[in-house]
Order: sequence, then structure tokens, then C-alpha cells
Amino acid sequence: MVGIKNRGNRWLKLGFMFLGFIVLSVGLGYLTQSLLAHYHIPLNIPAWIALLLVFGILAVVNVSVLPVPFGISIMLVAAAHWNPILVALSGSLGASLGEFSSYFFGYLGKRISIDENMLGYKMIHGWIMKYGMWAIALLSFQPIIPFEIGGFIAGVAKMPVHQFLPALWIGKFPKYLILIYLGNTLIHLIPFLQ
Repeated sequence: MVGIKNRGNRWLKLGFMFLGFIVLSVGLGYLTQSLLAHYHIPLNIPAWIALLLVFGILAVVNVSVLPVPFGISIMLVAAAHWNPILVALSGSLGASLGEFSSYFFGYLGKRISIDENMLGYKMIHGWIMKYGMWAIALLSFQPIIPFEIGGFIAGVAKMPVHQFLPALWIGKFPKYLILIYLGNTLIHLIPFLQ
């Protein structure tokens, strides 16, 4: 009975984390759009420059310790002015390139930086060994568990780069599409935000 209660608490915590992620991303997106409108900052740059900026910002966010909702909020603002599909495409390519850093560190130095008894290590390692690319795609699609863990373990498992990067992008692109459309819908539908 205690095991069932603990599982229920874990799912509840994950649900609250997901909700917090969405609220923070949408809030930052709304704040950024409001500031741009309030200070009359025009976004009349060519689309290719905007998409290149989204690519670069998402690459830096995913390499660094910047919070992911910051990157999502940038995509929300860009998608309000340019094609949302192209914004998700450029963002997912940049994020995939940025996430490659965790794979690289795992590939180089497992013994230096990780304990195999760490919570979740054996489970994620088992998924990657059993399901390969699909495990990476699923880990990069879900928005709750930081993907750096999956990327690091994929590097430790010596997953080939030609399998890792496409699988990473396969998960990130639809996730970013969903987050962009959901976020911009919430920004426009919630009356007290307008």
C-alpha cells in the first residue's frame, strides 16, 4: 500500500512540475511580449535573422544552466511574429545542438562525474540500451526530466552520434511545436493576461 501511495505522490509532483513549467514559460513569453509592446520595440527584422537568433538562443540555453522556460518564452515571442513551424524547427535544431554537450561529457568521462548507483541511472541506461534512438526521442520529448541526464547516459553508453542527434531532434521538434501552439493559445485565451 505504501508503494502505491509513493507512486501517486511522484506522479502528483511530476504533474505540478509540468504545470509550473508551462506557467513559467507562458508567463515569461507574455512578459516579453508586453515589454516589447510597452516600449514600442519593433520586430521588423527579416524572418531568417529571427530564426537564426532562435537557433542560437536555444543552443546557448541548452548548453548552459539557463532555465529552459527562458528558451521557450523566446520561441513564443518569435512564433507570435513569424511562422510557428519554422520557429519550432530552428529552435529544435539549436536545442539539439546544445544538448549534444551532455552527450559529449558522458562519452568522455563517466567515471569522473557520475555514480552508477545514482537514482534513475540504471533505469535510463537500460532504456537506452534496449530501445536506443526511441528512448532518446522519448526523453527529449517529455518536458519534466532534464534531458541532460539522458544525453549524458547516452554518451556513457557510447550510443553512435548518427543515432543520438536525429533521435534528439525527433523528440524536440514536436515538443516545441506543441509548446508554441499551447503557449500562444494560453496567452490569447486567458482574459486576465490581456
